[in-house]
Amino acid sequence: MSAPMDLRDMVRAIPDYPKAGIIFRDVTTLFGHPEGLSRTVQAIADHVAGLNVDLVAGIDARGFILGGALAMRMGKGFVPIRKRGKLPADVYREEYALEYGSDEVEIHKDAMPREGATVLLVDDLIATGGTAVAAARLIHRAGGTVPIAAFAIDLPELGGAQRLAEIGVSTFAVMAFEGH
Repeated sequence: MSAPMDLRDMVRAIPDYPKAGIIFRDVTTLFGHPEGLSRTVQAIADHVAGLNVDLVAGIDARGFILGGALAMRMGKGFVPIRKRGKLPADVYREEYALEYGSDEVEIHKDAMPREGATVLLVDDLIATGGTAVAAARLIHRAGGTVPIAAFAIDLPELGGAQRLAEIGVSTFAVMAFEGH
């Protein structure tokens, strides 16, 4: 019998990327492992099983991988939250701060099937929370509600989960890593 699998061992750590002092947590190695991906998706699905979720929204780009898999597993529709200029129809746009500058994400104005639709927001990692907060605001502007956001990884020292809590969104992460 083999030892239990630790999903944390499947996440590649890349030191000094994108700059000195940062340890980049690369989920592509986790996603490339069939059991690792399946267990990550299942952990999130199990955690939100009691919620009456209408849709899953994934944040560009790695959030599409988890979000698409979750939507299929849960039998729900999927809504992409994209970087500026990638969606073809009318959009709502939200700007958010980056360490050096800003960026923007968008959602189609007609993304919600009805006013008040309950949306599970998904991304690969929560760090400072800027992108996730912007995505939650977009979902609200489009008429949805976001009771919870789920991530494969949380970097708790960077405060992203707290930023989401401040706007009324709880968080769940399959695993956490200390440090940046």
